[in-house]
Amino acid sequence: MTTYRIHQKADMPKSARPIVILGAGSIIRDAHLPAYRKAGFSVAGIYDIRPEAAREKAAQFGVDTVYTSLEEAVNAAPAGAVFDIAVPAGAVLELVEALPDEAAVLIQKPMGRNLAEARQILGVCRSKRLKAAVNFQLRYAPFVIAARGLIDQGAIGDLHDLEMRLTCYTPWHLWPWLEEEDRVEIRYHSIHYIDLIRSFLGNPRGIQAKTVKHPAAMKLDSIRTNIIFDYGDVIRANITTNHGHNYGDRHQESYLKWEGSAGAIKIRLGLLLNYPDGVPDAFEYCTSADGSAEWTPVEIEGTWFPDAFIGSMSNLQRYAEGSAVDIPTSVEDAIHTMRAFEAAHAASDQGGVDPSAL
Repeated sequence: MTTYRIHQKADMPKSARPIVILGAGSIIRDAHLPAYRKAGFSVAGIYDIRPEAAREKAAQFGVDTVYTSLEEAVNAAPAGAVFDIAVPAGAVLELVEALPDEAAVLIQKPMGRNLAEARQILGVCRSKRLKAAVNFQLRYAPFVIAARGLIDQGAIGDLHDLEMRLTCYTPWHLWPWLEEEDRVEIRYHSIHYIDLIRSFLGNPRGIQAKTVKHPAAMKLDSIRTNIIFDYGDVIRANITTNHGHNYGDRHQESYLKWEGSAGAIKIRLGLLLNYPDGVPDAFEYCTSADGSAEWTPVEIEGTWFPDAFIGSMSNLQRYAEGSAVDIPTSVEDAIHTMRAFEAAHAASDQGGVDPSAL
């Protein structure tokens, strides 16, 4: 029986750099700051256009400095600091433009509101020679690191099927600003899975999709989505999300599943069930070349929030110091996720084939 190594943690920088946070919304409280505290990273200061929000997060996590302006945050940043941008998509471009040349920056996903803005952001990062990554941190969740490691070791053979399925109730009211957004579910949620699928299977040939509103949340653009990726005649990949299932937890689902020629991996993403409290994650894999289909549970240390945020920041810092050769979620790679995101919306808007026309 083959024994597989279960690697769960991202590699850490040799010497951590101070972090300057631009934006003080709930994601900073729930993920960024807990992650940096857990990793032992130093936060030099926080800036937000709402001073009270920055002061609140700073006091809660023992950050000494709250900047009064974006200009002050940039000019007073310690030498070699990493800028951590955590603002709504429409505000990203302005902040990237304000950064000093050759700075290291982690940009909260998505990379702008649409592909056009993503191209502008990419252009600014190139012209300023920024070491720029987009915070598609699901790639660095401990259970995803473990799954990737098993697949790289050949545990499930040749990967031919990848599925994300979510049926839950998401409390969108926690983010009232989303009511002003023209795109919601794919832009702020399913884009994680688009990026994750790309990281395993590469760029798709094509995308089919439909994203729709929910009768109980009509102020939001959409909170339910189906996306099908075209990787040819053998590989299947899809995303199905329903954030409006408000009927108790009995039939809620939240899983990622990889299937290969010799086995499978299935993960329950507990964070998304009973959000923001969540339930425990679950990780199982099966190596069944002989058809026995015995599943092996694996105890995973850490979860998506906050541990994945350690990984995305760690990789950027390692690249900045020269101990990592690349940034998997660089802006140069993230532009392909934004193309897939735009393609999904285009497919949704165009609709399918009308059977009556055939």
